Amino acid sequence: MTRLLATAALLALLSGCGDGQPFFDDGTPLPTDPTSPTDPTDPGDVIGPGLPPGTVNPRPNRDIRRVEARNDAMGGYAERYTYNAANDTFSVDNLAFDGFNVYQRSGQADSQTVFEGSTVGGSVGPGTLGGYAVYEAAIQVNDFLTDEPIDQITPYRAIYGVSTNTAENDAGNRVPRTAFAIVRTGGYVPYGFGGFIYERNGGVTLPPDQFRGQARWNGEYAGMRVFDGAGGMEFTRADAEVRIDFYDFNRNEGVRVNLTNREAFDESGRPIALGNDTEAGELPLPNIRSVIAEGVPYITANGEIQGGIFSSYVDVDGNRVDYEQGVYYGIIAGDVTSGADGGEIVGILVINSDDPRAGRDGVTVQETGGFIVYR
Repeated sequence: MTRLLATAALLALLSGCGDGQPFFDDGTPLPTDPTSPTDPTDPGDVIGPGLPPGTVNPRPNRDIRRVEARNDAMGGYAERYTYNAANDTFSVDNLAFDGFNVYQRSGQADSQTVFEGSTVGGSVGPGTLGGYAVYEAAIQVNDFLTDEPIDQITPYRAIYGVSTNTAENDAGNRVPRTAFAIVRTGGYVPYGFGGFIYERNGGVTLPPDQFRGQARWNGEYAGMRVFDGAGGMEFTRADAEVRIDFYDFNRNEGVRVNLTNREAFDESGRPIALGNDTEAGELPLPNIRSVIAEGVPYITANGEIQGGIFSSYVDVDGNRVDYEQGVYYGIIAGDVTSGADGGEIVGILVINSDDPRAGRDGVTVQETGGFIVYR
């Protein structure tokens, strides 16, 4: 089912996030250098390239936040994410030609000047995707001397998600327990500048070692697809699920991250035809599954998770096609052992693939999305 309309519940939730407060409450500058330390207490303890830069010396009873490392795909350049509840806008710094850093809620612009000296133009894109808010940058600003219009690099979009629960952060403020934000643009070839950030406020209580039990969290996922070899952007949504076996393997917990019921939309929010007939222009969007292995510590003592993800589909000739691959990152929050809480997980997925649709030879895809899942 297509879920693109904003809900009163979501708007009320966003309005409770503060008036002009930094998205990550204390406003401390975030490291974006890929050489920044990530988890020096457990060096190399997670499969893959390691956790993104962010909190140094993380602890299970403290806040944790992570940002995308700067990379060859032009990610990790966004800084200083801020949500302003007074006018439902989202701000991000360090991205050239995205207006004056202020993003308005998508689907609510009507070719009008909404900020002094900038214009957001006629978007009919989704204001909400998978239960998370979507924002867009200005398409035009004015020369500060001549007032001549200057076209911006478009489209620049942001997805912003916050938990339905709150927690006390390290600064003593009551804030959403988990949150994430993603900024991407389809205005560059190859991939454009952007970034992601995700956090936990408060701590986590995990089961003791060799606890005989499993847990399951469910929620929604929303993402953006940008391209190398083509311009433009597409949106995606899906059902998200995380399962953890805290008892086995004996050397590590088993973690499963799945995306199902995936959908795709163009920049205006119109559904994209899905299927395995790529010559007819259909887009395959099979379920995303995670890599599970024995001996790989997918969960740190601080409640952070990371692992590989992949997908495959069967083409019209009956052949299995290895399709997408990537990585997930996440943080567990709350008391996993309490029936009154159950905990939650915030996560980011980065998924890479070739675009198999007709006429897209040589085009590759980077999908970046986020989820918050609950017991």
